[in-house]
Amino acid sequence: MVTVVADWLGALFLVAGALLALAAGIGVLRFPDVLDRMHAATKPQSLGVLLVLTGVALRLRSPSDLGMVALVAIFQLATAPVAAQMIGRAAYRSGRVDRDLLVVDELADR
Repeated sequence: MVTVVADWLGALFLVAGALLALAAGIGVLRFPDVLDRMHAATKPQSLGVLLVLTGVALRLRSPSDLGMVALVAIFQLATAPVAAQMIGRAAYRSGRVDRDLLVVDELADR
């Protein structure tokens, strides 16, 4: 009974994560500027990957697989925000950001 519930929850998490990853991909294609695309590429995609990893962990349930899933989650959470920050700063410095759309421009003085 417990394995059946875990399998169904794992499937639910996998579908939810896939839908969030799909939403992130659509956002990257449809959003007009770099900062919006960067937001779409990191926020829902990171949560989507974590949901997929949770679904995989619920389906596999072996200690070695859970360790690998945990490593993937840690690296995903460590690299996606840093990459988004670097892309945003590079876009700002190269003049690809419409500064009229910014509510607060903390880099304007530099």
